[in-house]
Amino acid sequence: MRVVITGADGFIGKNLRVRLTELGYNNTVCLTRSSTSTEFQQALDDANFVFHLAGVNRPENPDDFLAGNAKLTQELCIALQKTGRKVPVVFASSAQAGLDNSYGQSKLAAEKALQRYGSDTSAPTYIYRLNNVFGKWCRPNYNSAVATFCFNMARGLPIEVHDAASPLKLVYVDDVVNSFIGVLSTPSIAGKFAEVSPVYSTTVGEVVETLGAFAQSRVSLLSERVGVGFIGALYSTYISYLPPQAFDYCLPIYKDPRGEFAEMLKTPDCGQFSYFTAHPGVTRGEHYHHSKTEKFLVIRGTAHFAFRNIVTNETHELVTHGGEARVVETAPGWVHNITNRGRDELIVMLWANNVFDHQKPDTIATKVST
Repeated sequence: MRVVITGADGFIGKNLRVRLTELGYNNTVCLTRSSTSTEFQQALDDANFVFHLAGVNRPENPDDFLAGNAKLTQELCIALQKTGRKVPVVFASSAQAGLDNSYGQSKLAAEKALQRYGSDTSAPTYIYRLNNVFGKWCRPNYNSAVATFCFNMARGLPIEVHDAASPLKLVYVDDVVNSFIGVLSTPSIAGKFAEVSPVYSTTVGEVVETLGAFAQSRVSLLSERVGVGFIGALYSTYISYLPPQAFDYCLPIYKDPRGEFAEMLKTPDCGQFSYFTAHPGVTRGEHYHHSKTEKFLVIRGTAHFAFRNIVTNETHELVTHGGEARVVETAPGWVHNITNRGRDELIVMLWANNVFDHQKPDTIATKVST
């Protein structure tokens, strides 16, 4: 299949063409503003599917809206119609289409041209009236507030907010691309507006506040819920704007004669991650918890774990080694300790089910041996 992308060097175009390559669409023609009219026509002559993403959204001359949106789309439709084939077209329009401004009116004119092409040729057409799209590779200080905020926040630059309560409707670029790919691989009923979901409703202030929490997390070590949904998409976007020199950061390390300890990551409601070391012969722990539980994973060395129930005095022991990928859990009401029984430094990864609270540590010092 010969796939043609107009605006292939734009924000959505970059993400789309990378995904197409991953999926094995190796016969993709990328058209950009530097493409000649001959290259434009030749690409469309042999096209089996077209993603029409090219457009103008912030020109110096308002007249360029008409040329870059409506006229370009008309030329594309004429070129496709000349082929005599029913070439499907996905068009990236805008939620502003039809609004009383030059940009919206030019997008509406482009939509109508594409609808006429579909009606005249029976070719499938898919018009996406996209909300504000955010994600990696979006150009900052251009037409995306999210991109600008991410770029500045990732560099410690000031952010200018005129109205924190101003509403925003956002769609994530990966969701846009997934929808486009879905139409390409499994064509649906065309001839009407297509939609990308989910659409995230937020405000300018909420976006800035969340990005601030992302930036602060390197100090507080507290991570937002960045796994799924809008927060996950926004976090991935923010990280994509980090300059390479900011790809790393250091954690506080607490050292004493036993070894060292460092907290890596804290979560609002799923505990925290850390690691510690112990020199040969050193014992760590010697305490119990009422509610806190922990998971220990020995990364390197040999660890002897000892337990004692504080009520029944029942005891238990076990030894685990680095490389076994064997998790040891502590249970509330059981005193526990860990001793380095090897000749080398012991390195242990640790997860606790809640963040350590200095005011309520739930850690009672008691020895395993009585």
